[in-house]
Amino acid sequence: MKKNERICAITKILTDHPNQVMTYNYFCQLFDASKTSVCEDVAIVKNTFEAMKTGRIETVPGAAGGVRYLPVLSETEERAILLEIAEMLKDPRRQIQGGFLYYSDILSSPYYAERLGKIIAGKYIGQGVQHVVTTETKGISVALESARVLNVPMTVIRRTNKVTEGATTSMNYVSGSSSKINTMYLSRRIDLEGKKVLVIDDFMKGGGTAKGMMNLMEEVGAEVVGPCVIFVADAPEEKLVTQYLPLLSMQMDTKNDSGEYVEISLYEK
Repeated sequence: MKKNERICAITKILTDHPNQVMTYNYFCQLFDASKTSVCEDVAIVKNTFEAMKTGRIETVPGAAGGVRYLPVLSETEERAILLEIAEMLKDPRRQIQGGFLYYSDILSSPYYAERLGKIIAGKYIGQGVQHVVTTETKGISVALESARVLNVPMTVIRRTNKVTEGATTSMNYVSGSSSKINTMYLSRRIDLEGKKVLVIDDFMKGGGTAKGMMNLMEEVGAEVVGPCVIFVADAPEEKLVTQYLPLLSMQMDTKNDSGEYVEISLYEK
């Protein structure tokens, strides 16, 4: 293969396998090229990615080392995406009676799910995450994209006990907003003992669901990293979880008890 063809192929392979080490020997055998040629090709790809701010290429030293692609977004691009979503959510037509806000179309959009996944993964990519978990909510698509970028498995915690899951571990939790007792289930075939697990929740009001997931992870012997929440309501101010990473903040109109969200913005303290 010619040099420009090798560069195109290396770019394709690395972007298709994020956070996965691809050895120089693999590329040498694939292209029937010398290690020196492959190193030069990788250097060109690395410089191009850095110039375009579309992630970064890292070199992994050692006998079994190689290169890996980390598709992290720049701070500027991250803010631009979150502000774009915030503006979309401010549309009055998204208000639903009962104090709800319609955002299913955003989280189910491949475009926004992919970018939110990169944003979340970028915040935990150096913390040794070994698994991603979420519940049966609208955030499954984002959790899956986060897991893809981190190159780890993703598991959905069930809200009902499915016979197809086999034996399960259950956890009762109190909803932070309604104070109702609910139950969540995790298949025992999923071994999370001793693993670092990133917990992702799509929306937090009182923090009951996030607290339940964290308690369930503790029950199965996992170490919780996070949790990360895509949207968090400002009220109630006291959440059932004290440490969490939110992306967007929703401010409710409490003056006239309308229960409507009047402001959606980047979560900044």
